[in-house]
Amino acid sequence: MSIQITTELVKELRDATGVSVMQCRNALIEAEGDKEKAVLILKKKSSDIALKKAGRDASNGLVTVVGNNEKNILLILHCETDFVAKNEDFVNLTKALADKALNEGIDKMKAESLDMINPVVQKVGEKIELGVVTEIFGGVLGNYTHNGKSAVIVSLNGGTPELARDIAMHIAAMKPLYMTREEISDTIKEQVKEMFVKEVEGIDKGEDIKQKMLQGKIDSYFKEQTLVDQPFIKNGDVTVGTLLANSKASLLKFVRESVI
Repeated sequence: MSIQITTELVKELRDATGVSVMQCRNALIEAEGDKEKAVLILKKKSSDIALKKAGRDASNGLVTVVGNNEKNILLILHCETDFVAKNEDFVNLTKALADKALNEGIDKMKAESLDMINPVVQKVGEKIELGVVTEIFGGVLGNYTHNGKSAVIVSLNGGTPELARDIAMHIAAMKPLYMTREEISDTIKEQVKEMFVKEVEGIDKGEDIKQKMLQGKIDSYFKEQTLVDQPFIKNGDVTVGTLLANSKASLLKFVRESVI
């Protein structure tokens, strides 16, 4: 006796799983019309498909930030191509994972992430894997995301969310390595000094002039790489440090992540 798989049943399964009509129909046939069993069949197939793609490179993807006044979550979801990174299902998945991390905690989101990811792998045909997930809480929060490829969260002591977002935008554009000079280790300072020593060794000048040139190059380098010393992108007449001081604010911490 042939099994009748109605269009309505296929639609119900598609609405519940999001996979293609053909995949839903085949799963229902295999499940002999039992929708709940068909869901389990599709879950197993999505896991099998994801496992087969596990060895493939997933260096593309999307970065997103979600948050509230108390906490911000930055999350990266990786895929294989920029085409899939722009896919609506992939974009929605990235947001859903970030929302779950914000509302239910990062650990719970990670524990349930494969059940959310595998059906989308089945739909888009690419490896998808969770990347960096980080949170910042406390202070005055602001964030900025650029084209879904880089994102920054900033926490300030004092100031406003608008100022925090402006600082986040600056960090996304200027990519400072350090927050202040004080956090630069002696090891890094020595490595930078060695880099510039080679540049001034061959200059036909007196040793005292060479030392001044060397110190100038070191100072210039760290000024470019240190957030509070950088000219603010919206007003190059002031540094970020001056902007913060004028606003009676200071930087508590920031995080910057990007998809290569």
